[in-house]
Amino acid sequence: MDFNRYREVLAERVGSLTRPFDDAEYDRRRQAVAQRMTAAGLDGLLVTDAADIGYLTGYNTFEVSVHTALLLTIEGHPPGQAVLQVPSIETGPAVTTARVDAVFGYRWEGADGAVEQMAGIIQDLGLSGRIGTDNWGPALRCGFRDGLAAALPDHVLIDASGLVDGVKIVKSEAEIALLRESARITQAGIAAAEALIAPGVTDQQLAAAGAATMIAEGSEFMSLQPIVTAGWRSSVIHCNHQRHTVAAGDPVFIEFGSAYQRYTAPMMRTRVAGPVTDAMQRTAETIRAIHTALLEHMRPGVTLDQAAAAADRALAPMADQAFFSGVYGYTVGLQFPPSWVEGSGFIARGVEREFEANMVFHLPLMLRIPGEWGIGLSNTVRVTADGGEPLTRNDLQLEGDGP
Repeated sequence: MDFNRYREVLAERVGSLTRPFDDAEYDRRRQAVAQRMTAAGLDGLLVTDAADIGYLTGYNTFEVSVHTALLLTIEGHPPGQAVLQVPSIETGPAVTTARVDAVFGYRWEGADGAVEQMAGIIQDLGLSGRIGTDNWGPALRCGFRDGLAAALPDHVLIDASGLVDGVKIVKSEAEIALLRESARITQAGIAAAEALIAPGVTDQQLAAAGAATMIAEGSEFMSLQPIVTAGWRSSVIHCNHQRHTVAAGDPVFIEFGSAYQRYTAPMMRTRVAGPVTDAMQRTAETIRAIHTALLEHMRPGVTLDQAAAAADRALAPMADQAFFSGVYGYTVGLQFPPSWVEGSGFIARGVEREFEANMVFHLPLMLRIPGEWGIGLSNTVRVTADGGEPLTRNDLQLEGDGP
């Protein structure tokens, strides 16, 4: 049978699988997006990021490298209509996981056909005027957008980057519950890996132990692979395990993030395979001071810039010695590979947005002494009226072996 018949038979025999949230939660999200569409003067919105599509519909798949588009309208019964366009190989996940009004498949091997199909959908729905696209998102193909503009000369494609981000940056209580469960699983994986740290063990073994524990505890396929580096390699940002052996005295950096219903609460830990030196301990103390400053400022009414300024002051004693990325926190929530970074908000200088209750940030506090070592200790933190509440339970202590 072809993919269209496959979709029909699945719908008859399987129907919709259980989604992470009830219909009211998805309705709330869709209505909030529809309100933002109306405010922006949009007749339609093309959502092309897999995480945004999953957030709005429940769509779930491990294949996110293909063109997929969710077309939202504000016409019809509130919150409007939702039409999902997927390649032929994705009709199964679309019909069984996505809460939409219609699913259209195009030939996977002929992706250019998606342009003609989507142009026809837009015309059939009677959409005219302005249609928003996510020009700064990772999944909008230039060929698709340019082709659609050529196929619909009477329509105007508007950059609506960040429109969905403005809704999903604040988490519901149901989302917080999933992040707490991810935090539990993440911590179990880190504990399993940390327990094995000793001279002679390989970074592969540590990553494998952590990954196996997280999967056994309930993690789905993760948005980012487990990260393990040791010794001088921990001073190089975004290195990962690559068959290296831990030497005596090496700090071993671990950063894991399990996925539970696609929600990820990451955490960083560092343990020394030997004595903790005074320089290492001072670095950990600086990280704890930064963490404290951030938690004090993570409350409604405070800007992300103000929190970053306070963190800068805590970092100041080591600012000239250690490399820091410049971002003290980034939002996390529902994500797909290749990253668990949600990208809807960053704690950094110049970001004037105010914190709101139930925003959730990972605080990636990693200080690297180039060519020597790096120390990373972090939590995933929820914004509350009383300041930041860690969802992961990292004590931020740097431990080692020996005197």
